Amino acid sequence: MRQRIVATLMTILVALTPATAAHAADDPLLDQLTAIPGLTITSETQGTGYRFFVMTYRQPADHRHPKAGTYEQRLTLLHRSETSPVVLFTNGYGLAAAPRPTQTEPTALLTANQISVEHRFFTPSRPADADWSDLNIWQEATDEHRIVTAFKSIYDTNWIQTGGSKGGMTSVYHRRFYPNDVDGVVAYVAPNDVINPEDRAYDRFFDTVGTAECRTTLDNVQAEALRRRDTLVPRLEQTAAENGWTFSETIGTADRSFEMTVLDSVWAFWQYSLAADCATVPQAATATDDEIWTWIDTVAGWSFYTDQALEYYWPYYYQAASQLGWPSLRFEHLKGLRKYPGLYTANSSLPEELRRRHNPVPMIDVDLWVKTASQRMLFIYGENDPWGAERFKPSKRDSALYVAPGANHGANIARLNPDDAAAATAMLRRWAGVTTAPSTLKAAADIPLDDGLGDRRRIN
Repeated sequence: MRQRIVATLMTILVALTPATAAHAADDPLLDQLTAIPGLTITSETQGTGYRFFVMTYRQPADHRHPKAGTYEQRLTLLHRSETSPVVLFTNGYGLAAAPRPTQTEPTALLTANQISVEHRFFTPSRPADADWSDLNIWQEATDEHRIVTAFKSIYDTNWIQTGGSKGGMTSVYHRRFYPNDVDGVVAYVAPNDVINPEDRAYDRFFDTVGTAECRTTLDNVQAEALRRRDTLVPRLEQTAAENGWTFSETIGTADRSFEMTVLDSVWAFWQYSLAADCATVPQAATATDDEIWTWIDTVAGWSFYTDQALEYYWPYYYQAASQLGWPSLRFEHLKGLRKYPGLYTANSSLPEELRRRHNPVPMIDVDLWVKTASQRMLFIYGENDPWGAERFKPSKRDSALYVAPGANHGANIARLNPDDAAAATAMLRRWAGVTTAPSTLKAAADIPLDDGLGDRRRIN
């Protein structure tokens, strides 16, 4: 009889899910997580010195009408210690389809816990019957506010928020609406398009970035690509047919997709290349069609302005069209070569039913607040990053802005000059309440760094 009982218990234990088994073994952290109303744990991974959870959190679709419907927002938790600081990471987009343990630069510098949040309306964090008017900066900031409030029941420690590019913008907006949620913000390469039609800063950037020789080479190859429209557009149409790409739902036609990709090519070059890469740009006068095609595909990607690729980014373009704004360049060197003068807008990458009129008030409000009332905000930009042409300018209330020399859209604290990096790190550690010897990126290499920018090649 005793053997049968033991065998039965072993069978039950084997059948338990990892989360349930941990609970059965008296797991205080799991008890605390499962006690948060609306939080569901979908998986757990354990590594050396950390635990990693993938979860969903039930949110109101519209925080102004919380009883009108809900959705499940995905998030992950990288847990090291209940007494360590917490970094709230908002990448501004969706999480990976199968999230894995990664850490941001502040997380590594602080040896912190990290909560990573998928932005509302990026699938699967979207209401079943989505009302797209609920996709705005206040609604997402309120999503994050509820998450911070819930997890402070576990982590009664200092909190830092961070994000890169659109994620940096998202962290600023959260700070604007809920300034007491976290103890400081580190916003990387965050654009600040205050007055949407006033985009001369971007034109000035492209008139001065790099060397005159490099700028001329880039302008020339961009113009030459448009001159070869008759040979390159059929090539795009053939490539699309071979790969199942279509254009009708968003950008419209292969010709419009071709023009948009060519217009993006110089921006994309500076966003993720370095000045030294100018040597790889084809010389327009002697380049073959193959060389121009391959270079543009490498820096911008012919597949991007297709229905299949754009669908994932609809929430971004919707936000850009309705609130965030977008860069409008003059492209003076392309006069007479463009067929679609109004093409370079956020609405061009949306299906017709999602296109919106721009509301300028939210960005003006946020910009004024950051300049005059914000505190404990650290902004990092790259010298050669076009997205940094219009920057946030923080107040003098325990805040700072640093620029990484020669850096692109991947600028971070590690790429600053040594004195600036030391000052930025000291500021971050003070906000986080960390007084022990500083952790180094190498010491935290048990978990890879991820700023959320790796797959955002042409958008912010």
